[in-house]
Amino acid sequence: MQPSDFVQFDSDQARLGQLLFFDPILSGNRNIACATCHHPEHGSGDGLSLGIGEGGTGLGPDRLPGEGDTRIIKRIPRNAPALWNLGARDVDVMFHDGRVSVSDIYDNGFDTPAQEWLPEGLNSILAVQALFPMTSQFEMAGNPKENQVAGAAHDRIDAVWPILAKRVRVIPEYAEMFEAAFDDVNEPLDITITHVANALAAFEGTEFQSYDSPFDAYLAGDPAALDNTQQAGMALFYGKANCSACHSGPLLTDQDFHALMLPHFGPGKTRQWDPIVRDVGRMGASDRLEDAYRFRTPSLRNIALTAPYGHNGAYATLEGIVRHHLDARAGFEAWRADMAQLPDVPWLASGDMLPMQDLRERARLASQLDLPSQDLSDPEIAQIVAFLNALTGTKSVMGRLGRPDAVPSGLEVP
Repeated sequence: MQPSDFVQFDSDQARLGQLLFFDPILSGNRNIACATCHHPEHGSGDGLSLGIGEGGTGLGPDRLPGEGDTRIIKRIPRNAPALWNLGARDVDVMFHDGRVSVSDIYDNGFDTPAQEWLPEGLNSILAVQALFPMTSQFEMAGNPKENQVAGAAHDRIDAVWPILAKRVRVIPEYAEMFEAAFDDVNEPLDITITHVANALAAFEGTEFQSYDSPFDAYLAGDPAALDNTQQAGMALFYGKANCSACHSGPLLTDQDFHALMLPHFGPGKTRQWDPIVRDVGRMGASDRLEDAYRFRTPSLRNIALTAPYGHNGAYATLEGIVRHHLDARAGFEAWRADMAQLPDVPWLASGDMLPMQDLRERARLASQLDLPSQDLSDPEIAQIVAFLNALTGTKSVMGRLGRPDAVPSGLEVP
């Protein structure tokens, strides 16, 4: 990969987006920021299998579920996706189930949960993606009757965004920065959620670029960039183990959807008419039966920094998820609850493993598997893991703008 592979974002917009990314002003109760679940110190994720959103306190693996009336009432159903290289021009699908994608279906360039109500003028799919955590009850919006944003989210999805745009533009420091960064903003009233999302995309798309790994150096002609073990792992990755069948191209993803038979746990991404707790993956967005239990192939860039692994963070280690890929049925049967990175939440514990205990749902999940079994030795598995570690960037993983010391709202920076 190289700079030309990425959308070229404006630097002033990126600096503005940095502040917005770390500012809880974009959450319903003003207590959680984008960075809370996508923090640079945790590989642009949160280090948890299933995150703790609205109502939680703290960061990363140490985040707590809160207490009293403001405590969480549900875990986040899926693992927080890493943000590395999402500003690449080739990225055309977002979220584990692909519910945001490049498409002409609504004549606005994208297929999203907002359908025809998506705001105009969004500069990239990354800007589109940034809009939706703000509307989610358990991620950023909050619970009904708690705040105006949460109430709007239960009216219609696009009712949330004007409220948040107003919150931002009434802060003088933000208004001045928007006027300086955007040609079409001449006064605070010109600031819309489109400007907010485009600024967030500018920050994320530049801050989390990474294409300076040992693997990149090797491809550029430095044979010493990978040691013998990593080179052996690369040969397996592109050969016998056939990992590249799905993890292909510069981003090491085909951006397609595959059934891996990962174990069920947590609240699931249950649809409105689902009779049980479950997560049917891509089918939840497409309504096609053939998409059941299939999830988007993640990029492997900086994969060593983004544990736990899987759409629900089922495995805490690279070795664990690699072994599951080699024999998914055996991995499914052998998986234990203590293999997940789940902070203790006593009032939710009784339901955490309900999906794993539902025999019919286990059978349905087991009926969909796109991975052929592979017979690799322990040394070969270690070689693949060594190669995956060689996909970690060097200077790029330190970021560019980093974490601000303060934000214009005056709220606490995560």
